[in-house]
Amino acid sequence: QVQVVESGGGLVQPGQSLRLSCATSEIMFTTYRMSWYRQAPGQSRELVASISRHEITTYADSVKGRFTISRDNAKNTAYLQMDSLKPEDTAVYYCYANGYKGEFWGQGTQATVSS
Repeated sequence: QVQVVESGGGLVQPGQSLRLSCATSEIMFTTYRMSWYRQAPGQSRELVASISRHEITTYADSVKGRFTISRDNAKNTAYLQMDSLKPEDTAVYYCYANGYKGEFWGQGTQATVSS
């Protein structure tokens, strides 16, 4: 079993930034693909960004140029830097780890963008 714990959510105004962190218990973290999903009220969960073991990144069109996914293999942690936030970015953000032990989700962290 792999523990996945998100942190860093909060309430910010439009145009501001948040940095989400995703800490894992997996010592083979370097072999895992790490992704961030989000789910807004009444909507389905959607993929926001993903980073492979080789640090190849992909982004949803809605966040390209504003969000940056990264990973620190020494800390077994992935990050999502969210800049130029918009009210439509308001959602619960979930971290997802996919690797040789299987698939694991965190409990989510709320990010709210409102003036």
